[in-house]
Amino acid sequence: MNSKFYITSPIYYVNDIPHIGHAYTTIIVDTLARFHRLKDKSVFCLTGTDEHGQKIEQSAQKKGQNPKDYVDTIAERFKSLWDAFGINYDYFIRTTDSTHQQSAQYVFLKMYKKGDIYKGEYEGNYCISCESFFAKSQLAGEKSCPDCSKETILLKEESYFFKLSAYTDKLLKFYDENPNFILPKSRRNEVINFVKSGLEDLSITRTSFNWGIKLPKELLENHPSNQKHVMYVWLDALVNYLSALGFHNDLENKMDFWPANYHIVGKDILRFHAIYWIAFLMSLDLPLPKHIAAHGWWTKDGAKMSKSVGNVVNPKEVVDAYGLDAFRYFVLREVPFGQDGDFSQNALIERINADLGNDLGNLLNRLLGMGAKYFNNTLKADLSELKTTYCEELAQIQALLNSLESYMNEVQTHRYLEELWKLFSLGNATIAKKEPWQLIKANKHAEVAQLLLLITNILLKAALFLSPCMPKSANKILKVFGLSANAENFKRFITQGEILDSIILEPTPALFPRIEEKLLQDIKIECTKLEPLEITNPISKEDFTKIDLRIGTIINAEVLPKSEKLLKLQVDLGEARPRQILAGIKAHYTPQDLLGKQVCVLANLKPAKLIGEISEGMLLATSDNEGLSFITPQNKRKNGSKIS
Repeated sequence: MNSKFYITSPIYYVNDIPHIGHAYTTIIVDTLARFHRLKDKSVFCLTGTDEHGQKIEQSAQKKGQNPKDYVDTIAERFKSLWDAFGINYDYFIRTTDSTHQQSAQYVFLKMYKKGDIYKGEYEGNYCISCESFFAKSQLAGEKSCPDCSKETILLKEESYFFKLSAYTDKLLKFYDENPNFILPKSRRNEVINFVKSGLEDLSITRTSFNWGIKLPKELLENHPSNQKHVMYVWLDALVNYLSALGFHNDLENKMDFWPANYHIVGKDILRFHAIYWIAFLMSLDLPLPKHIAAHGWWTKDGAKMSKSVGNVVNPKEVVDAYGLDAFRYFVLREVPFGQDGDFSQNALIERINADLGNDLGNLLNRLLGMGAKYFNNTLKADLSELKTTYCEELAQIQALLNSLESYMNEVQTHRYLEELWKLFSLGNATIAKKEPWQLIKANKHAEVAQLLLLITNILLKAALFLSPCMPKSANKILKVFGLSANAENFKRFITQGEILDSIILEPTPALFPRIEEKLLQDIKIECTKLEPLEITNPISKEDFTKIDLRIGTIINAEVLPKSEKLLKLQVDLGEARPRQILAGIKAHYTPQDLLGKQVCVLANLKPAKLIGEISEGMLLATSDNEGLSFITPQNKRKNGSKIS
């Protein structure tokens, strides 16, 4: 087993202060890094800042600063925030570091000598905000950027080009041979389709501004015109994943960590990582990353965040009000990785009160309360009797624990936490079932001690798995048992499966006091008077009541050999038997992607026969240039729940 684990966040562009999206990405990276440290891996965790480009140069000019002073200030904000958040990174890289410049210039020169870089002239629509060129056919309207909607400028300049088009077949072959390279898998097709649509050679230098890394000395000598070239910000930025490891620079050489296990990025920069970066690495003849995982965006109370509106979520304000671990839990649990999420104080408070307070906190409080009241905090039982009495529960606990690693490996932190929380539900349910207060009245102290030691082992093992997500809270729980979250204890209680049969409990204050009202003042957005819209094919409320929409869970999925588009699904709608539904989603999902997924179903659609199979409903989904995605409930709901 490879004992090295390398994970990166994107390097954040220093054009503004950190927001919830930056915090979300970095917390995911920190969580995976902590998880693999628990498994006794040698981990290298990287984050940092991207500090070159025309946009930075212009922002500095507006503030009357030189670019270096400007980026120094903002880079420090990111570093200080991650330090305050306890992000356990191993290196914070800045693209203005001289060591990074050395690596970037080496990469440029090597690709040039290989014949993958040539000089030419570029003319096209350039978005300063995205630092990207777009073909006329890609623009939104006449001049607008398809990514950020800002107006592009028509730019014509001398440029060096990378032969991206030459790597089309190699890229497609790589995607085909590595189906788990892009996570979530639903994003894989958008990358493949982009490559299949035709790759153009990539302009990788600029001459219209100065704030960037100059070309290698070898290309400047005897070529005076090259003095005006600086590297394209995306070539410069992507090299950080190598330069941080001492790739042909003055840093300590840690290239034995390469290739990266995970690059965690936002969906807006997936293309740069999954296509450009991989092609660069192919040109350099370096091993390729194992996974690129792209998450969605965050909205605020259902609205897009905007500085002008004033509804951008400042993660530090949220953490100062509600606590770091509560915030970490919320962002990791609230939204399926890859999908867009919504931040609201109401949702955060609900998670704190219900999940953290009622489920986890209540279980710990019950253990400590009964342990103190009935046993003066000292618990002891016969191990063989404990295993016999709770044979079924211990098997259930082990099965749940065994399932968790796969969710972390797929960066499905919401599923990881969802499954982990079943342990707390099991603990609370077992207490309700056994009624230890009645057993004490019947003088059955040994049975109560067994029960409390079962709860002890549930909390102990769960806290070890919780520690990557909520490190402070997990260690407070483990301290109750005289333990801490580390690789030695993970091996002892998880890998080797040790069960405690005696313990002296150390009391601790309640971890998650109930929150009764919002702790931060919400921004009130003034609503303007709306003009009536023209509605296409309007229906009445009575028409809508005829539609039977319900929540269901996909319990089985299989490929139909006769069809290129259809998958055959069995969907549990809480009825006498599952519904069989044929869905044209084969291009977007594999059967394995769908198992356990909750979906919205049109339940009173007239059954239809397709290629000899009956379809008894329709799944609701949406499709755009980002691909296809199911309409799903925000939180898990009972199968058969009506949508109204």
